Amino acid sequence: MIRRDFLRTTANATLGFTGISAGSAEEAGVISIIDTHQHLWDLERLPPPWVLGAPPVLARSYVIKDYLAATEGLNIARSIYMEVDLAPKDQQKEAEHIIELSKSPGQPTVAAVISGRPESEEFANYITAFKGNPYIKGMRRVLHGEDTGKGHCLQPQFVKSLQLLGELGMSFDICIRPTELADAFTLAKQCPGTQFILDHCGNADPKAFLPAASTATDEPWHTVAQWKDDMGRLASLDNVVCKISGIIARAPKGWSADHLAPIINLCLDEFSKDRVVFGSDWPVCLLGGPLKAWVTALHEVISNRPAEEQKKLLHENAMRVYRLG
Repeated sequence: MIRRDFLRTTANATLGFTGISAGSAEEAGVISIIDTHQHLWDLERLPPPWVLGAPPVLARSYVIKDYLAATEGLNIARSIYMEVDLAPKDQQKEAEHIIELSKSPGQPTVAAVISGRPESEEFANYITAFKGNPYIKGMRRVLHGEDTGKGHCLQPQFVKSLQLLGELGMSFDICIRPTELADAFTLAKQCPGTQFILDHCGNADPKAFLPAASTATDEPWHTVAQWKDDMGRLASLDNVVCKISGIIARAPKGWSADHLAPIINLCLDEFSKDRVVFGSDWPVCLLGGPLKAWVTALHEVISNRPAEEQKKLLHENAMRVYRLG
């Protein structure tokens, strides 16, 4: 999700960023949004290995100018770059590039969650080099790939590395199969000093909430009961925040806000108003629809909630959780 040419300050300065600022949003009575899950990649510079087998909509470059076009009119004031599961040899380059981007004016990206391999004995040296860097807020290791089976994140070295993250003042975004949320609970419980952000509502599958006849040819990832139970356990841990993101990528064809509401509402109710943040998951969200459709549906679902809760979800909690002071 990274490319060198879009990271150049001079290029970014000419992109004409028109995202609404937090100050002007408040004055206008509009809730400005912080997007905590922005992806970017350039196939000519640092291609993610998984793109080779990706659906056509994702098998192209997505750079900052594309993000600006996708977010136009959505009141997204700032964004946090989320790593894109690059090959380990490219992780240092990714981090260096995103630091440069975050320093650049005229675009919304202000910080990043970088990639890493906590299961490696070399992880401590790698991540400690970013200690105190104002642009690196945390890291993520995708846990639903072919190389990360059940229990992968519970290896002693992995746990030790995530405990170190907490000592360094960094968070961990956990992106795991919905059927392995019990592993996420065990991991977070073993690392009480580390802030965890559970990506994509625990990777909930909206199709699991449809009548059985509707899913005969497209089996959901999990059962509703199992997902609810595991999410409740995760919500019981004070060091776990839930990211409201990602779910439209698996939504049924012709989906509406009603298909997403059961997932969103359970997450908001279980984790409470202070432990939820918003993420676009752009451009992966395009598997289900444009970013505007996702933001519009979310606004519809939360429209009956107090303004204070909406502000916390869309802006204020992200400021605290990702330390964007």
